Amino acid sequence: MTAFVIGDAAVTNTLDPKSIPIVHDSAAGWQPDPQHPRRRPPWIKVRAPGGETYARVHELVRQKTLNTVCEEALCPNLGECWGRGTATFLMMGDTCTRSCGFCDIKTGRPSPLDWAEPNRIAETVRAMNLRHVVITSVNRDERADGGAPIFAMVIRRIRQLQPGCSIEVLIPDFKGSRDALKIVMDAQPEILNHNVETVPRLFKRVQPQDRYEWAMAVLETAKQMDPLVLTKSGIMLGLGETLDEVLAVMRDLAARGVDILTIGQYLQPSRRHLPVERFWLPDEFEQLKRAGLEMGFKWVESGPLVRSSYRADEQVRELSRLNYIHLRQESAANQPT
Repeated sequence: MTAFVIGDAAVTNTLDPKSIPIVHDSAAGWQPDPQHPRRRPPWIKVRAPGGETYARVHELVRQKTLNTVCEEALCPNLGECWGRGTATFLMMGDTCTRSCGFCDIKTGRPSPLDWAEPNRIAETVRAMNLRHVVITSVNRDERADGGAPIFAMVIRRIRQLQPGCSIEVLIPDFKGSRDALKIVMDAQPEILNHNVETVPRLFKRVQPQDRYEWAMAVLETAKQMDPLVLTKSGIMLGLGETLDEVLAVMRDLAARGVDILTIGQYLQPSRRHLPVERFWLPDEFEQLKRAGLEMGFKWVESGPLVRSSYRADEQVRELSRLNYIHLRQESAANQPT
């Protein structure tokens, strides 16, 4: 089996918690302002949407009556990603059955599933000539399967219409349902992503209907079902977590064989959402990246504006999609007939 070589192989420094400054009122003159939640430190700069490619992606999404998490979650990287011709498609409507305190997607009773949606997404992927696509969804807790069949359908349809396009699915926790997860895993996505989002102590405040145990079970079970799948998870910083708590979550993920980790700064969408407790410094993100690589993650994307799908195409390319497919074919060839 070929080993993955990611990042700087010479990384040897161990993260010293004492080396990361705890940000108080002197943090570059920037602290969260409850009266102005959109005021941000000077190192958080967002590119304004625009350009020919951005306009083309926008038009395709509208023509196919699709949703993107880029828009629904007010992603700060929308301009950059759409300008590069990439997008994260949001399936199963624009209404979520959960009420997470950080998310700008609306909560309520969702509409019935649209079983033609996977085909429309696949057609858009083909029209955009994507080589890598990210698919996610709202939570559909009113269904026992959490909408897992829709994920399987879109994976298989994209493979039919756009052969060679690698697929990342950012899935809900399905309330820990192994049966629902198996439906997705049987379709064999290249990357299986589920974000833990925050530390255990803050779960009830940040995502009251979620459980830390469900998140860890999804990632661990996915590897058991398909040892060749690349698993991925993400953490937000700035909700009141401590450095030790963040490192503990990272160790939990590493222990479950998670390959890719994303770490980003939480930005309050509006006053009705959870406030930012503090802005972590760029140097802190860099030190957490080094710590993650030492823990064994194959890829760590860590920075103030990093989001789960940020540069996902680069991640799968760097982790060698062709090698991954070769390993899967090799494994299948070794199975008894």
